[in-house]
Amino acid sequence: MRAALYNLNLWDFSMESNLLAGALNVATAAALEAGKIITHNITQLDRVKVNNKIGTKNRNELVSEIDLMAERTIIEHLDHSYPEFNIVSEEAGDLGRKHDCCWVIDPMDGTHNFLHGHPHCCISIALKYQGEAVVAVVYDALRNELFTARKGGGAQLEGRRIRVSDVSRLSDSLLCTGYPYRDAAEIKLWLKTFAALMPRSQSIHRTGSSVLDLAYIACGRYDGFWEFGLHEWDIAAGALLIREAGGLVTDISGSTDAEKSGNVVAGNPKIHEKMNHMLSNIK
Repeated sequence: MRAALYNLNLWDFSMESNLLAGALNVATAAALEAGKIITHNITQLDRVKVNNKIGTKNRNELVSEIDLMAERTIIEHLDHSYPEFNIVSEEAGDLGRKHDCCWVIDPMDGTHNFLHGHPHCCISIALKYQGEAVVAVVYDALRNELFTARKGGGAQLEGRRIRVSDVSRLSDSLLCTGYPYRDAAEIKLWLKTFAALMPRSQSIHRTGSSVLDLAYIACGRYDGFWEFGLHEWDIAAGALLIREAGGLVTDISGSTDAEKSGNVVAGNPKIHEKMNHMLSNIK
């Protein structure tokens, strides 16, 4: 039975919703187990070892031993059930397995928050089939909030169906964003976008966790979001949550493949349309 779950070419997601449910259960269990590591260690940060990421000199690119412990736990759980699936994870990289199915993992989005004892971070796990996200789990262990989605099956928070907000006017909208810090050109462009959106919205937040920002769009806590320079693991799970909750996720040009460019605009359909129109005209 177990072998049938991961054999190549058996994953017809349009037909086999039970396979999606099984993958979602496994990803949820992995996230919950890794969440225990985060909740346990945020109370003893003086013992946590922190380093700059390998291959970067940017002082903001940090990785803690908790990121690595959470990642190992997640990968062990996923590999136990689906050993043939490929994995792309923020710290471990691309494992390079040849398979139509690929797990995309961010073991802790919001590391800077965590290291300061600020309880706003999460675990993100998505399953992609032939490049398309079909399962999403976002777990905020410190608030014990679990966001999940299956392609075609809607998005949920703690088992309850969620939808994007119905705010239609930009002047009534609560937006969120993230600050770019890797590329000078991105910083200049982002400053222009912020200057354009700030006076036209009700307020703009910056939380330090793009994954939770996307999850909050899905459940209506935010109305719109934009950020530049994100990675696949920052986007995959949150984007599926939003789409299954009735929202839109694109890059600034309006293309649906935001994960390639890393420049994301998301929101409920009406706010997304207004934001995308404004942002696409800023150079």
